[in-house]
Amino acid sequence: MASQWYSLVSQKLFLARTLLEIPEQSSGNGNAVHTPVQKLQHEAVIQGSIELLLRARRLLLVMITRLYQKRSEEPSSLAELASVIGEQATEVGQLRALEQETGSWWNYLDQLETAQSRPPAARKTVNAENIIAVSAVAGPDRSAQALLKTMNAIKQFTDNLEEQHGEW
Repeated sequence: MASQWYSLVSQKLFLARTLLEIPEQSSGNGNAVHTPVQKLQHEAVIQGSIELLLRARRLLLVMITRLYQKRSEEPSSLAELASVIGEQATEVGQLRALEQETGSWWNYLDQLETAQSRPPAARKTVNAENIIAVSAVAGPDRSAQALLKTMNAIKQFTDNLEEQHGEW
């Protein structure tokens, strides 16, 4: 039943939100993370939230296959979903559009997945001879606000999908 998968996707999103709210509770006063332990906990929260969002996206693909009554299929990518339910399916078209749209939640999750799956870039040491240029860390925004925005977009997409198919 697809609604069970909807519940599972919603659960992963709820857990990600819960994780992202932990730093707000522990710091309380809005100050930046200072101690090494707090920095480590903050990184764990961010990475854990990203993993939950990525899992929710994969489960969303499975949910869509269940909506199309493909019980034995569990796609892990948009290409696999398209091969299971067909390229002409409305959801595949919607997700393809999101995949191509810069700044969409699907595109953002692709960036996060790539960044999270690679070791961090080596940083050069700063000294008097090489302080000419300063470069910012390249990669997607990993802030709690950006992750919450993405989570809300996934939740909205999932809710709309469940509502549309629930009407049938």
